[in-house]
Amino acid sequence: MRTVFKTSYDADINLFRHPQQMGWYLALIMLALALPFLLSVFALGEATNVLIWAIACMGLMILVGQTGQASLGHAAFLAIGCYANVLLQQRLGLPFLLSFPLAGLIAGVAGALIAMPMTKLHGIYLAIGTIAITILTEDFIVIATPLTNGVIGLMAPPIDIFGFEIDRYRTPWLLYYLILAVTLLVVLAYRNLQRSPLGRSFAAIRDSEISAQAMGVNVARTKAVAFGISTGITGLAGALMGHYAGIFNNETFNLIISIQLLLAIVIGGLGSIHGAFFGAAVVAMLPQAIAIGRDVLGRFIGGGSIAIPGMETAIFGLLLILFILFEPMGIYGRWVKIRTYFELFPFYRKDMFRRQKAYLKTERMR
Repeated sequence: MRTVFKTSYDADINLFRHPQQMGWYLALIMLALALPFLLSVFALGEATNVLIWAIACMGLMILVGQTGQASLGHAAFLAIGCYANVLLQQRLGLPFLLSFPLAGLIAGVAGALIAMPMTKLHGIYLAIGTIAITILTEDFIVIATPLTNGVIGLMAPPIDIFGFEIDRYRTPWLLYYLILAVTLLVVLAYRNLQRSPLGRSFAAIRDSEISAQAMGVNVARTKAVAFGISTGITGLAGALMGHYAGIFNNETFNLIISIQLLLAIVIGGLGSIHGAFFGAAVVAMLPQAIAIGRDVLGRFIGGGSIAIPGMETAIFGLLLILFILFEPMGIYGRWVKIRTYFELFPFYRKDMFRRQKAYLKTERMR
């Protein structure tokens, strides 16, 4: 059992809880660096896909898990980041090192501007408003055919960094390392955001907007900033997703992607960076697991591959229902309970993680 004594404010905001935790994360980074030497090309591609989804999930987690604002429109900002990155390279001739951060900036500014008229919306009304953003963005891509190539779509050029050409099929290990570097930078930025006054304001708004306002937090402005940061990170994920997919059009970033992102962070564990990675692994690897299981079942019963329409969506929905009923804290929440059990054994109490009321009486009807 390890007890962490926090004797100062600096100890409370340390990047790691204790040196042993830092050692575990360093070991995890070393394992991630060694993956190209341990996995096949196909498996490495799936690991790259998980990292892209993890970046997108961290973007949405800042808004939903950290600030408590529901969103079903982040597929629109994936599209904005993806199209902006490719168009800046093709139309303006900018290198990837410039187009990539600019794509995230464009998506972030778009998110902040869209958030301004929505700061007074709450709950289901905010979710409906963000759904409209996704639908309008998909229609705009079709309407702006001279710019976006409409339903035909665009092809992402190979990434060129200091003369090194990075492509998913020819140099998959370089693409993996590039996306791993971006993922680590986003994790570091997210972790520092949590420790900053702005991150504390996000958490205050999530727990109680009335209490946050009483403490001097400008709720409307903070929500707009949260939208901007969230959509900016999501735009970076969209830019990487475009290079990973190679070809994309208006149907690539539809409402289903927004729903899958929300499912991922709920299943992974709301409000934590770990939950973003766990949820990304579920969303990215579940289709492959279903396909493999379908082929195994087909061989077992002596027939061909069994295709059941809507199976993937049904399994996603079933997982969400099961987690909401039995483990609302998600996969990471379950891991925290297991870890706490062994750390406190034999003094662990069953009711340590009992559900608590999430809202004040004054906010229940909002």
